[in-house]
Amino acid sequence: MEIDFHDNTNSVIEEHQELIKGLLDVAAKQEQVANNAEVSVTFVNNEEIREINREYRNIDKSTDVISFALEESTEEEVMIIGEDIPVVLGDIIISVERAKEQAEDYNHSFERELGFLAVHGFLHLLGYDHMTEEDEKIMFQKQEDILGEFNLGR
Repeated sequence: MEIDFHDNTNSVIEEHQELIKGLLDVAAKQEQVANNAEVSVTFVNNEEIREINREYRNIDKSTDVISFALEESTEEEVMIIGEDIPVVLGDIIISVERAKEQAEDYNHSFERELGFLAVHGFLHLLGYDHMTEEDEKIMFQKQEDILGEFNLGR
């Protein structure tokens, strides 16, 4: 899977990007995502994610992670099928500031929080949600399983 990283904060070290790549590769394998899939991960600060949240979700406050799925289709869309066409899953936007705050609040490492947010956003791109108790249970178990493979479980 191709992962395109953008660090608007200039604060995410290479080891953290490699950690996220490993986590998302495991998640992609478990979810049988095509090898030619593409995803973008952007690191921002609280103000930038607040602006994005306000513009796209009409919620005027910062958050930890936002995902924009590109593979969702509607009934009116025509499916283009071809082996060589990459599957563009979408964008994951993570607030590094919020990740640091939450790591401290939850008394775990920044790596665990950053990994959690990346996996959480990735699962949203794949259609998972946590709007109902049952859906939340499924999604959060998947997250913990993936994080556990990297010794980042609770």
